[in-house]
Amino acid sequence: MRSNTERLAWFNGEMMPESAVRISFRDRGWLHGDTAFDVARTFDGEPFMLREHLERLYRSLRYLRIDPGYDIDEMEEISTQVVAANRPLLEPGSDYWVGQRISRGINAPEGESPEYTGATIVVDCTPLPLYSRGRGFREGIEVLVPSIRRTPPDALSPRAKLCNYINVVLGDLEVKSRNRDAWAVLLDQHGNLAEGTGCNIFLVTDGVIATPREDFVLGGVSRQVVMDLAKELDIECREDDLPLYDAYNADEAFLTSTSLCLCPVRSINGVDMADKDGIPGPVTRRLTEAYKELVGHDFVAQVLRFENA
Repeated sequence: MRSNTERLAWFNGEMMPESAVRISFRDRGWLHGDTAFDVARTFDGEPFMLREHLERLYRSLRYLRIDPGYDIDEMEEISTQVVAANRPLLEPGSDYWVGQRISRGINAPEGESPEYTGATIVVDCTPLPLYSRGRGFREGIEVLVPSIRRTPPDALSPRAKLCNYINVVLGDLEVKSRNRDAWAVLLDQHGNLAEGTGCNIFLVTDGVIATPREDFVLGGVSRQVVMDLAKELDIECREDDLPLYDAYNADEAFLTSTSLCLCPVRSINGVDMADKDGIPGPVTRRLTEAYKELVGHDFVAQVLRFENA
């Protein structure tokens, strides 16, 4: 039985309390990380760019050759229902991640029938971590580069959003052991900036924005929002190989992600941005204001409100 404070999740065709979701230990997602996922966020309880996230999810599924058994319109409707079912449980002023996780299904022992056939699907809502994000928006995020490199695209395409996150997890653990408040951004196989756990990085130099090429990173939905906003604001934005030399000499830097939207970077490997144009810098400020206007929501004020709660 669901308590009045327990969120609901959609699991293999049925809406149920989160505590009732049971995934077999023989599921290929557990055994092999054989799973694709995607996560959108809400603003004021309403999903933002859900369709774009689902389109990326279905590209990832095609890359993995997983048939979810539901088309994208059905998955959009399921996701919308999950948000609606959980909206009454949102803390005032808070928002959700809404995610879909789809594995290839159960890998039953030879000669035995699986518990069920087809893909394993979970659609759920998770409250955004707003309490812990205030310092980043006030002072800028400290970025550190771990020794671990991002998985090269000739081994596994970074353009697919897969649950096998161990590469960036290990990089993040290394960085957290040095500075628990820092965010990890891994380098690619050539020594250029790539990405972190669920985030893309941008540099600003002489008013021009640059971000790593999509060949080596996941093309974030928030990343694309910023690139589109830059075009509308007549700010030059390019994709390029970005060595640490360029990072250390940038005037500004910022991270984008589904939950952050856009957040300034204070330093990269201890090289401080704050002695240049302040935090956030002028280009980052312009893009932040444009992002707020686009979504009709002051996500910076939202985070700072929770920090002071």
